[in-house]
Amino acid sequence: MPNILFISYDGMTDPLGQSQVIPYLAGLTKFGYRFTILSCEKPKNYSLHRNEIENLLESFSIKWVPISYHKNPLVFSTIYDVFQLKKKARKLHSKEKFDIVHTRPGIPALIGLWMKKKFGLKFLNDIREFYADSRLDGNIWHKTNFFHKKIYDFFKRKEKEEVENSNGIVCLTYVAEKIIKGWSLYKNEIPVEVIPCSVDMNLFDPEKIDTFQKSKLKSELNINDSDFIISYLGSIGSWYLIDEMMQFFKIISDHIPNAKFLFISPNEHNTISKKANKFGLQQDKIILRKAKRNEIPGLLSLSNFSAFFIKPCYSKQSSSPTKHGEIMAMGIPVITNAGVGDVAYIVEKYQSGIVLKDLNQSEYQSAVSQISKRINFNQNEIRNAAGEFYNLDNAIEKYRKIYNQILA
Repeated sequence: MPNILFISYDGMTDPLGQSQVIPYLAGLTKFGYRFTILSCEKPKNYSLHRNEIENLLESFSIKWVPISYHKNPLVFSTIYDVFQLKKKARKLHSKEKFDIVHTRPGIPALIGLWMKKKFGLKFLNDIREFYADSRLDGNIWHKTNFFHKKIYDFFKRKEKEEVENSNGIVCLTYVAEKIIKGWSLYKNEIPVEVIPCSVDMNLFDPEKIDTFQKSKLKSELNINDSDFIISYLGSIGSWYLIDEMMQFFKIISDHIPNAKFLFISPNEHNTISKKANKFGLQQDKIILRKAKRNEIPGLLSLSNFSAFFIKPCYSKQSSSPTKHGEIMAMGIPVITNAGVGDVAYIVEKYQSGIVLKDLNQSEYQSAVSQISKRINFNQNEIRNAAGEFYNLDNAIEKYRKIYNQILA
């Protein structure tokens, strides 16, 4: 029975851990794989969701070893986390004798590379983003800062070393696959699987949202039956272009007076309100709502469209927005921009929304013109497309395939 150590710098009590780690590993346990998850947990989320996640993972016989994530002081806290992860990984391996170490990019991949060299484990390099470049593109690091430049250069060197030493590589997009295979240190014998962020089609199912539930939500959010709802799902900041989305929504609001912008977002509600004000939007046009994962489908079901604008940059060619599959699974057309992973290709292939080639007034006006004409998008076809492209079972099967290739 193959024994695998999965290392994540995202917590299992974070939304990403719950949507993009646990479902995959839970599905793979059915094929005889044993997992230990080593993750860095944010104290607040851990205190809120610890019991829930412990019970869930126990039901799949997945071992979970959480350690605390440290944010401050900058740099030194990360170095400490690396030390803690190495220490814990070494101890776990001495007991469990793992066959594979499976890591996400950045900090976990450093540990994976170290375990490959130190203990001879097989190394699955799950490149779900171009880590160092994403920090620059998201203005988290700045090349003009001496220390940031040194950190960036360090992770770029490690990225090449991790690719060279990988026994298998996973990425999220076909665009990223082409880029990775073009890197000088990539070896043709290293298997690569493209596995986009998958969606739980059972949770995100419009048929499970009844009329009473929708009416109740509308009442709570002060939404009238005649209102035209554009939604946004997820956090804001870094790569998510809140200014551009507000500018676009202002044009929608000018053309469709009963339009409202629903933010299903866990944070930065004050920032969202200030941005609305900056672009001349009345506060009654903006609806702000935090939501647990199981509440999101009901809120999304209120949408006529769902919009997300993401910075079109090098690092985002590796990105598969989790929200995209979830929105499509609800049968909702999207409004988004080109230059982000495979998103434009998916929207155009499945006729599941509107793609803006650029983020400018001309493209905004063109999109609003299409919206104003009430273009008909087929809810069932959009949902079926999500089931085809973002299917969780397909993702599990691809992970199973690459595990078997690595072990062989």
